[in-house]
Amino acid sequence: MKKVLLLLVVIAGVVAATASLAAVTRVVAIRPAGFAPVTRTIQTGDSIRWRNDDTVNHQVVADNGHFASPVLRPRQSYTRVFNTAGRFPYRDALEPAERGVIVVQGPPPSVSIALSQGVVFYGAGIRLTGFVSSGAPNQRVEIWGRPYYQASFQKVADVLTVAAGGYDWTTVPQTYSFFQARWGNRQSAIVSVGVRPRITLIRRAPWFVTSARVGTPLAGHWVYVQRRSSLNQWVNIKKVRIGSSGARRFKLDLRPGRHILRMFMTTNQAGPGLLWSHSRTIVVRKRR
Repeated sequence: MKKVLLLLVVIAGVVAATASLAAVTRVVAIRPAGFAPVTRTIQTGDSIRWRNDDTVNHQVVADNGHFASPVLRPRQSYTRVFNTAGRFPYRDALEPAERGVIVVQGPPPSVSIALSQGVVFYGAGIRLTGFVSSGAPNQRVEIWGRPYYQASFQKVADVLTVAAGGYDWTTVPQTYSFFQARWGNRQSAIVSVGVRPRITLIRRAPWFVTSARVGTPLAGHWVYVQRRSSLNQWVNIKKVRIGSSGARRFKLDLRPGRHILRMFMTTNQAGPGLLWSHSRTIVVRKRR
C-alpha cells in the first residue's frame, strides 16, 4: 500500500512539473527608453506580461490587431497567452516610436487571420487576410464577427482562397469588433479592431471649428483643445462641448509664437465600444 501511495505521489509530481514547464510567462518591461527586451521569443501556449515600469501611461497594441492592452498606468501590467505561431510586431499607442516584437515558435495554424490595422478612425476600412495550411485555391473560408454590443459571433462573409491558399476581405467596422476565420472545423486566432470617433479641427480666423462623429454626431460630448509643449507633450488648454449639429465654433487666446494644436476626446466621452480619439494637428502662428 505504501508503495502505491509513493507511486501516486511521484506521478503527481511529474504531472505538476510537466504542466509548469508546458507554459511559462515572460516579462517585457515598459521603460522610459522603450520595451525591454525589444524582441521576446516564446513557444506556443506561453504568455507575455507587459509591465509598466515607467512613470507615465502606456498602451500595447499589435500592428495586425491580434492584441491590444488597456491604457496601463505606472506599475500596472497586461498579460496575453499566445496560442498561434508567428511574428507579432507591436507598438506603444501613446508613444508610437516605441516598438517591439513577440516571436512565437511552434506548429503553424491551419487557418490564419490578420488585420491591416488594429485601430482605425470611424469610416475607415480594414482588410482581413490569411491563409489555409493546404495552400489550395477555391477553399471556402468563413469570416465570423462580433461587434462590441453583440454577445456571440455571427458569420459575416464567405470568401474563396486564391493562389497559395490566401484570402482577402474588406469591411468598415462601426465599433470595437472581433473577427475570426473558420475553414471547415478549423478556427483561426481571434483578432480585434478598435474604432475612434472622427474628429476634425480647422481654423477660420478668428475662429476655430471642431466636429466629432461616429455614425451620428456626438452632440453634447466634450473635447479638449491640446497644444504640443516644448517637451513634445500634449497639454489641455481649453474644454469645448460639441453642439447639436455635431460641431462647435470657438476662439483661443494664444500667446505670440508658433503653436501645434489638435482636438482630443477621452474614452469616456467617446462612449461604449469606442476608443479615445484626436484630430489632425494644425500649426498656428500668432504675431505680436
